[in-house]
Amino acid sequence: MPTSMPTRKPIWHHNGKWTRLHSAERLRRSSHALAVIDSTVYIFGGEVQPRQPVDAALDVLRLSTGSPTLATTSSSDAPSPRVGSAAAAVADRMYLFSGRGGPDMAALEERGAVWCLDPRSAAWTLLTPADAAAPYPPGRSYHCAASDGQRTLFVHAGCPASGRLSDLWAFDVERRAWTRAADAPGPPRGGASIAYSGGKVYRMSGFDGTSEQGGCVDVYDVASDAWSTEPFEADGHAGPEARSVCALLPVRIAQKDKLLTLFGERDPSSLGHAGAGKMLGDVWVYDIGEKWWTKLEPDSGDGVPDPRGWFDADVLKAEEGNDSVVVHGGLGENNERLKDVWLLSF
Repeated sequence: MPTSMPTRKPIWHHNGKWTRLHSAERLRRSSHALAVIDSTVYIFGGEVQPRQPVDAALDVLRLSTGSPTLATTSSSDAPSPRVGSAAAAVADRMYLFSGRGGPDMAALEERGAVWCLDPRSAAWTLLTPADAAAPYPPGRSYHCAASDGQRTLFVHAGCPASGRLSDLWAFDVERRAWTRAADAPGPPRGGASIAYSGGKVYRMSGFDGTSEQGGCVDVYDVASDAWSTEPFEADGHAGPEARSVCALLPVRIAQKDKLLTLFGERDPSSLGHAGAGKMLGDVWVYDIGEKWWTKLEPDSGDGVPDPRGWFDADVLKAEEGNDSVVVHGGLGENNERLKDVWLLSF
């Protein structure tokens, strides 16, 4: 009887390329929210000095022109200044939930309301739940969000008034209704990352108050309202190291749906939110079907982004060919907020 050969990880031919898109003092910040709609990047909130939110203006970086152009708009209907919020694009609009702000920098309790940005008019609308008596997720900061791209915003975990959370909620933007899903596997955490792909929400990373989390991809199946876990070796060789305040994104590369995670904080600062820990600058791709990781080594004609955490990123979807990833801002190891915008293309 022939001996079966061990399964080998296929050779990955799409390491990608870094391109510096823009850099501006106006964009210097961390703990902000970002979404890409069509070929435009929308940026809101964040901080330059710890616990001091920047203004409530919206920064718009258009990528469809020959050279990216930045515009800043202000409106009286914008959300209050905040940090540690989370946003995602649903269809052709940006949706933002909660965060931390106000004089005491507490979690902003807006009774389940979600902020909606219409990019055509740069106008904000506060969507209150249609049923004011129905359950809704409590206010929080350093949570994460994802979208099914059609009508659902997912919000997960984060830091309420005290402690950390493991909950997952789905907001139907057309019905203006929240549904509480099954809680994710513990421990509760802030600074986690989620991504939606193919009817499932994927969760990784985060900080439980003691240590960064890693070594598994937790998978929520929307249809069955159930979680499963896919473990891996978080050794920096077979899979990414444990981390928090990073990004997890659904990308389509070489006609296959993948997950991409990058950067983040590996060891927290002894100064807490006022300091910077050990930051990572690596990029990994996960094959959803075959459940293996590949560490990428992107080309760097424009240099490479500094290691960072507390940034935000989103997918620039391609009508044909491979998706790209936009990365902006964050906190570097020198405890300085960053002002650059990068594109990782394949």
